[in-house]
Amino acid sequence: MTSKEMSKGKSFQNRATGWKYSVWARYLLFLFLVILFYVSLSSNLLPERYDIQEGTRSEVDIAAPMQIPNNKATLKAQEEAAERVQPIYQIVQMRNENLMTTLLDRIDRLNQDDQISSQDKIDIYRDEIPQRQKDFVSNYINNNRKTGTYSDTLLEEIRNVVQEQSYRIPEETYIKISRLTSDDIQEMKPVARDIVARLMTDQVSEATAARAKVAEMVSASSLSKRTQREVVQELTRLVVTANRFYDEEGTKEAKVQARENTPTVFIKQGDTLVSKGEIITPEMYALLNENDLLKNEVNYWPQLGLLLFSCMLSAAILMFIQQGSGTHFKYNNAQLLMLVLIFIISIVVMHVTALIQTNERPFIGFLAPVAVGAMLIALLLDTSLAFVCSILVGILSSIILNTHQGQLFDFELGFFAVVVSFVAIFATHRASQRSTILKGAIMVCLFGSLAVFTLALIDTGDWNRTTTLYGIGYAFAGGVLTAILVIGLMPFFETSFGILSALKLVELSNPNHPLLRKLLTETPGTYHHSVMVGNLSEAAAEAIGANGLLCRVGSYYHDIGKTKRPIYFIENQNNMENPHDSIDPKLSKSIIVAHARDGVEMQKDYKLPKPIRDIAEQHHGTTFLHYFYHKALRQAEEAGVEPDFTEEDFRYPGPKAQSKESAIVGIADSVEAAVRSLRKPTVEQVESMIEKIIKGRLDDHQFNDCDLTMRELDVVARTLKETVMGIFHSRIEYPEEIKKPKPTSPEAG
Repeated sequence: MTSKEMSKGKSFQNRATGWKYSVWARYLLFLFLVILFYVSLSSNLLPERYDIQEGTRSEVDIAAPMQIPNNKATLKAQEEAAERVQPIYQIVQMRNENLMTTLLDRIDRLNQDDQISSQDKIDIYRDEIPQRQKDFVSNYINNNRKTGTYSDTLLEEIRNVVQEQSYRIPEETYIKISRLTSDDIQEMKPVARDIVARLMTDQVSEATAARAKVAEMVSASSLSKRTQREVVQELTRLVVTANRFYDEEGTKEAKVQARENTPTVFIKQGDTLVSKGEIITPEMYALLNENDLLKNEVNYWPQLGLLLFSCMLSAAILMFIQQGSGTHFKYNNAQLLMLVLIFIISIVVMHVTALIQTNERPFIGFLAPVAVGAMLIALLLDTSLAFVCSILVGILSSIILNTHQGQLFDFELGFFAVVVSFVAIFATHRASQRSTILKGAIMVCLFGSLAVFTLALIDTGDWNRTTTLYGIGYAFAGGVLTAILVIGLMPFFETSFGILSALKLVELSNPNHPLLRKLLTETPGTYHHSVMVGNLSEAAAEAIGANGLLCRVGSYYHDIGKTKRPIYFIENQNNMENPHDSIDPKLSKSIIVAHARDGVEMQKDYKLPKPIRDIAEQHHGTTFLHYFYHKALRQAEEAGVEPDFTEEDFRYPGPKAQSKESAIVGIADSVEAAVRSLRKPTVEQVESMIEKIIKGRLDDHQFNDCDLTMRELDVVARTLKETVMGIFHSRIEYPEEIKKPKPTSPEAG
């Protein structure tokens, strides 16, 4: 292939992959996320509007988009409730027996006065006794008006009723009263008080009915004289009044309370407001207009509110990713596209569940596998991002699955979504095999059911035994659906987006993989070298927060290209001559550097993920093959000819390491080979050798294309030294041990 053809191929590859790192593509994806949120929530938050006019026929069936108050039916229900209110009566205790005592005391004093003639006494009684009864009622009314015990309306009602039902004592009774002795009066007083008190304990609306009982009660009393009985009878009829009065204000207040307590009559969501072909009446048109269902006066504020809400949800994700990655954006656009697809899947499953959910069966919402998104993000992208997205999914589910009218969010479903999502992340964020997903699903089932049971205990109003059991059952089934969806979607995302999840890495590390078996059987020395490099690179990567598992698995495959020409690599030359001793150094160089390219081609044939191929291609970067270059120089000098090559001809083709993982594997590869070449390595030699390797690569600008910092390189060097001493413990001599005699038995070492 010519250099021009290679240039064209790289140009096409750059164009094909350039969108993954395009800033414009990134923000377009977030804009699409805003649109996704807006569209998915609009049916729940924005009612559909209709272009119809009063007096025309409706061309479509118009259903209530939400629970709508029916004002006409509500007013009718309020009036019916007011009509059912019974008149309110107040029981007034005026203590009429005290009036009886007052009258008898006055009669006793006046009858004992001998200076007043009988006729004058009769005249006085005729005027004074009825007046005292009137004054008694007036004083009672005035006193209560001052204290505010009863309303003025009720007090006037008392005055009017007592006046209307007043009793007139017969003329002959006054004559009998003037003839009573003091003994007669003293005997009459307790009997009269008792009769009045007994009559007034009943509810008396009509004084006439109470007065009809007086004669019988007096006859049954202890009074023996006829005059006494007749006087007590007439005075009692005068004193007894009504004590149960109609309370007009209380009745009006009760009617008002009945109207206010009448629940609003609603048109349920989904009920038909207007049937197709039905004429739009003024009442119907007013109902549609009151609920913003007409296009004649479009209100754009709800649309603006939903747009801002969608922008805030999308911005929350953007700010979290940006805040956690500094100046360098953490994810490429392919990964962001996958995040968008995960949100689409989560929203779709919620809408599908909402289709079978009803107002009577809101617990069906717990069937939605809302933890799918959180589990996929935790497995494929990042645990922290999964927690943030779980909160957003909880908000979305509380809107999409909400069946409660008059409120935007359903707290119970939102709480449930957050709980199961958090549990799913916790159970699977360190997944090392596919069965972990099933274990995570079991956790989702259990904690989802527990969340529903907890909500039922807290909110006893909307839950009963049946709904609780249904809710728990649907929550358990939702956990099973979560496992099915995640297991089915994981291979799609891993293959389509080249995502290398921890589960996939563990599968690739299986020694039974065809390439690893080929490496083990055909190049056992390289296989052992790769395993050692894996141990070293994993420890170094984890020390600086890089992907240690990727480094380990990438190390297993980084030298797979050596299987094409195994004898040309020193770790596979057991008891045989080095073939490089007898061939041209340029050819040796070509064979050596080809193993990186060959390894990439072999991995492509077996469809290994790109991050693994990148490690194989980049672990040598553009490093210099000193040995073969100097050998070629020596041969040219011996032949007396000018060298027809440069140092660049003896470098690996690259590219340089593009990631921390590739750089770390390259360092660990050189360190392991260097330690293996030492016959009796010491700690000082290991430290010096590691520092020399890292410094050499740093001076050769091999880390320019990755984001390794100097501090991280120091941590890598220190970790590699500790790991090397742990792996090669029996071979490395410590300074204090060098002076000691060599032990004579294995146990002594």
